[in-house]
Amino acid sequence: MQTLEGLDPTALPMEALVAAGVPVVLRGIARNWGVVQAGLRSTHEAMAYLRGFDAGVPVPYSFGGPEIEGRPFYNADFTRLNVEVRRGLLTQVLDEIADTFDDPKPPTYYVASLLIDRALPGFAQSNDAGLAGQGIEASASIWIGNRVTASCHFDTPENLACCVVGQRRFTLFPPEQIDNLYPGPLEPTPGGQVVSVVDMDRPDFARHPRFRDALASAQTAVLEPGDAIFIPSMWWHHVRSLMPFNVLVNYWWRSSPHFLSSPLPALQHAMWALRDLPPRQKQAWSEIFAYYVFGPGERAGQHLPDVARGELAPFDETQARRTRAQLLARLNR
Repeated sequence: MQTLEGLDPTALPMEALVAAGVPVVLRGIARNWGVVQAGLRSTHEAMAYLRGFDAGVPVPYSFGGPEIEGRPFYNADFTRLNVEVRRGLLTQVLDEIADTFDDPKPPTYYVASLLIDRALPGFAQSNDAGLAGQGIEASASIWIGNRVTASCHFDTPENLACCVVGQRRFTLFPPEQIDNLYPGPLEPTPGGQVVSVVDMDRPDFARHPRFRDALASAQTAVLEPGDAIFIPSMWWHHVRSLMPFNVLVNYWWRSSPHFLSSPLPALQHAMWALRDLPPRQKQAWSEIFAYYVFGPGERAGQHLPDVARGELAPFDETQARRTRAQLLARLNR
């Protein structure tokens, strides 16, 4: 995996990274953050640092018994998750994690995607990647837990993930590997997004033979405290936390205009409307989608005057609102 070192943490090359669209490790860019320095002194200092910002509001977290071995996942028939979602004060969760440090098979504690501004007010002042200075409107989240494995999944936004306490091993796969990663159910999911059902630490190649092909394109990196990784939109990533206590801060943002809809509802609607059609009709719709959606944006309707193009022209905020209203009206019939 490509690695960059010696970057100025106040001037990260985010525009170039997004344009390149490949994963990149950014060594040491968060090294001077307060939480990183506290964690380098000791795990207990890192916990005390977090407690100092705790807003005292209940937070959701996943809890699983020792038998899940740190891997929030499914039961045997993929109908339920193997963890329960609890709510509690962050200080309580930290205390319970601390109580497991000497346990060789601890239960799993995982605070995932907790919005920093809400749960840890003031934290960002001394722990921030400075994306706003580049005009990037990114939401900052914190991930706290013990030795947790996040199953391989993709996210639609761009992602800058900063390892601030502990260590994390990232394994990434390009989007075209989806068939070789054996995606699981769309609902339920361990973290709100479809995940690969392959146990990447102990793959069963008899059940998942195509995963060998995915491994040929895998990119892996271990992040130390202060390191970050840029994960492009739609890249699959498997994340394993390697220490008894681990904290990550990440930033998600879209590189497309805010008025464009999320593609995920479009996928669900297309599955509902198109997937089970007869093959001949599906092929015809494939050609239509290639013309209107996946081909050059300017091709469809280029033979029409601008005033008549409507949705065939590039979307703006007004057209986005109009299209949303039309879709809602049709779906509610």
